[in-house]
Amino acid sequence: MKTLRLLYPVHTIDNTLLLPAGALLSPSSIHALVSSRKRIPNKKYSLLGHGRVKKDIHDFLGQPPYDRIFSGKETVADILDVMKNVHFAVPILQSLDYFYQNDFVTYEHILTVFALSALLAKDLIPDRKSRIQEISTGPTHDIGKVCVPLHILKKTTPLTRNEYKILRQHSAAGYVLLCHYFHDAGCLAARVARDHHERRDGSGYPRGIRLRNLMVEIIAVCDVYDALLAPRPYRKGSYDNRTALEEIVGMAERKEIGWNIVKALVAHNRRLKAHYTETKISRGIRGTPPAGNLHGIFAEDEDEAQVVK
Repeated sequence: MKTLRLLYPVHTIDNTLLLPAGALLSPSSIHALVSSRKRIPNKKYSLLGHGRVKKDIHDFLGQPPYDRIFSGKETVADILDVMKNVHFAVPILQSLDYFYQNDFVTYEHILTVFALSALLAKDLIPDRKSRIQEISTGPTHDIGKVCVPLHILKKTTPLTRNEYKILRQHSAAGYVLLCHYFHDAGCLAARVARDHHERRDGSGYPRGIRLRNLMVEIIAVCDVYDALLAPRPYRKGSYDNRTALEEIVGMAERKEIGWNIVKALVAHNRRLKAHYTETKISRGIRGTPPAGNLHGIFAEDEDEAQVVK
């Protein structure tokens, strides 16, 4: 398991430097960071009551395929009832404002992943108190992207290898930010931010660990699923729902993620909404990925791009 080294400095939303470029993310450096900083005021505010969040979640869940996944007023009402218990300190809420103003794709993605992970957690984490505590990590999984230059986040042409490395380090940056904001190096939200691109088979990043935390894995699956469905600057079109689900099933077949989460996601996509334990998964491949997808293609210079093998 490699030690993470920051490629760029990690700043808070108000531009306070937490760690410089080149810093190693070791237990001792994170402990020193948490110990050296004054505690963030404990005053917290409702996420759903912040700005346009509640209205925007309603709007996002009204779009296909989420209108089917969340079909029925009772389903949305139940999820919102759980989500209303999620509160954050002002700096974390300000990060949402930053994305709303500067990168609406990421803003929508964060809130949609939050709602979807709350829905799947209802099936997979039956205890309500534990579920509320764990789903509160959803809206902060991509907070590290506040440290990624906007020209990289929104780039419509192939990224260079260096730009891709910078983008991937949003997970490490998110870990640093949330350790600071929660004043706790072991808090689940920080671990979710750091590990939501890890996989069960150790094929993920940034550390290449074998993912074993259920809530992190739920958010990881929701993160991939919504990223496939949503518009992205690096491709001309989005994945249709069938193809997106087939991509998720493929991840389970490769042992990157667990089957129970996949079954829960598929079950909510079906009209009858059977319990995930009664859901059977089709292994047939009938979907077609969108054309013009630049993901995984890297620019060597202005005139050349090649696929990294």
